[in-house]
Amino acid sequence: MARRFSGPRLVVATHNRGKAAEIGHLLGDAAIDVVSAAELGLAAPEETGATFEDNATLKARAAALEAGLPALADDSGLCVAALDGQPGVITADWEGPTRDAMVGMARIQRELTARGVPESPEARRATFVCVLALAWPDGHCELVRGEMPGHIVWPPRGTQGHGYDPTFQPQGSALTCAEMDPAAKSAISHRGNAFRKLIAACF
Repeated sequence: MARRFSGPRLVVATHNRGKAAEIGHLLGDAAIDVVSAAELGLAAPEETGATFEDNATLKARAAALEAGLPALADDSGLCVAALDGQPGVITADWEGPTRDAMVGMARIQRELTARGVPESPEARRATFVCVLALAWPDGHCELVRGEMPGHIVWPPRGTQGHGYDPTFQPQGSALTCAEMDPAAKSAISHRGNAFRKLIAACF
C-alpha cells in the first residue's frame, strides 16, 4: 500500500521552469500549494544514478530533507532504440553546457545518420520515459514510471512543449509533441501517464 500525501504544500524538485510549469498543471486538480526547488533556493544535487529511478529518488530525498516538506522529483529522458537506448539518463547532457535542446536534437540526428539508420518510424523508434519519486523528510519514497512510445523525426517541428518535443512523434499521432496542444500531449505523454499513476496511488 502506497503512502498517501497529506498536507497543503509540495516541493517540486526542479530548476527547469518548463518542467515546473508542466508539473504544476498536472497537479492542478489536487488543490496543493506547489513550490519549486528554485523558488526555495534549494541546491540541485548531482545526478549520479545509473537509472531514472535512481536519479528521481536522489533528487526527491535531497529536496524533502532540505525543505522539511514532501518533495516530488521527476527524472525523464529520451531513449532511442537505434542508439542503444541513448541518450537515456543523460538526455539533458546531450544539450551541451548551455542546455540548448536544439543541440541535443541535432546530436541525435548526427548519431543516427552516422550509423546509417534510415528515415523510417520503425528504424527510428524511441521512447520518452518519466519516473516520478515522491519523498518525505523521513526518507520514505514512492516511485512510479510512465512511458510514451514513438519515433524520431527530422527536421524538428512545432513550437509547443519543451526539450526534445519537436523531434519526437508519438505512436499513432501525425503530430510531434511540440505541435500538440498541451492538454492533448498530457493525455498521452510519459509524464502524464506517470502522474495519473502517482495521483491514483498517493493523492
